[in-house]
Amino acid sequence: MIPYGKQSISDEDFAAVEAVLRSDWLTQGPMVERFERALAERCGARHAVVVANGTVALHLACLAANLGPGDEGITSSLTFLASANCMLYCGATPVFVDIGTHTWNIEPNRIEEAITDRTKVLIPVHFAGLPCDMREIRAIARSRGLTIIEDACHALGATYESQPVGAPEASDMVCLSFHPVKHITTGEGGAILTQDDSTAQRLRRLRHHGVTKDPAQMERNDGPWYYEVHEMGFNGRLTDIQCALGISQLSRLDSFLERRRTIAETYHRALRDVPGVSTQQVPNNREHAYHLFVVHLDPSRYDRKEVFQSLYDEGIAPQVHYVPVHSQPLMRKRGRVHGTLCETDNYYAGCLSLPMYPSLQPAEQAKVLDAFLEAIRVR
Repeated sequence: MIPYGKQSISDEDFAAVEAVLRSDWLTQGPMVERFERALAERCGARHAVVVANGTVALHLACLAANLGPGDEGITSSLTFLASANCMLYCGATPVFVDIGTHTWNIEPNRIEEAITDRTKVLIPVHFAGLPCDMREIRAIARSRGLTIIEDACHALGATYESQPVGAPEASDMVCLSFHPVKHITTGEGGAILTQDDSTAQRLRRLRHHGVTKDPAQMERNDGPWYYEVHEMGFNGRLTDIQCALGISQLSRLDSFLERRRTIAETYHRALRDVPGVSTQQVPNNREHAYHLFVVHLDPSRYDRKEVFQSLYDEGIAPQVHYVPVHSQPLMRKRGRVHGTLCETDNYYAGCLSLPMYPSLQPAEQAKVLDAFLEAIRVR
């Protein structure tokens, strides 16, 4: 079965993990800081705080932004559940706004329309690996005193106006994911990038139960063993085992990105003139990281469910990204939709993700394309 996404593990990855397993530190050791330094340098950030997964990254970022009961945060409904759940964890209300017709990213003008006196954070999602229009979003946030938390879980290695996602100018915090189908993997894992020293310090406390051993923050100090907790934190730590894998994987990020973009270009060329099939459009000032390659089937011409099953019958496992978050029963109770989400609903009616991962071989991609074109030709 050819999956929609898959990790790429090398002998160097195995060796990096084995070295940690033979060391004295399996967690809370030197590999954590090494991975954070390497990640921050790669993304142009002052700090990287690694955590257990991308969901934890979003949750702790919301806490660091002081999001709480009575507050609202604005995001896209075209995303994984975590982009909205992170607000619910804090007692806040997710507010969903519509996407652009061609980029499938959140529309800045819709953000501005949805802001109320309860809005505290904006969480733009770089869907599939394409950065949002951060210049416009940043201008809105700065004019209204809002915190930007970029959900860049799809977008490690993408660029906006020649700057990597995570660079200093764009936002307050940037969240990443290292799930196996992402650009690099630590098994499970995530990170928060920030330029602010105090934010990074607080994030590190929050990922470790809220514990501090900083004498400047403690009420007293009984000795070198002493610590204090001044706010509730969580166990969001990443192990040295995972960080060693992350360091090794990060060294191959450029080759992973190059391969993904080559695969994407092959898809684009093959599908460019197929009636009723469209793909995500990339503005000139952005470079796509291609976590996903999504095609949109015109629902008036094609039955997505039949196409999905036809591919599966040929040994290809496509996927649908995503069932819109606002349509979930939980979010109908605890979230809020601003205006209509016509573009999001139209997108969902025909979206289908084709296989996209660095080890996808040309012959496998040719099989995917042949099966896909045959599936839509006979309908």
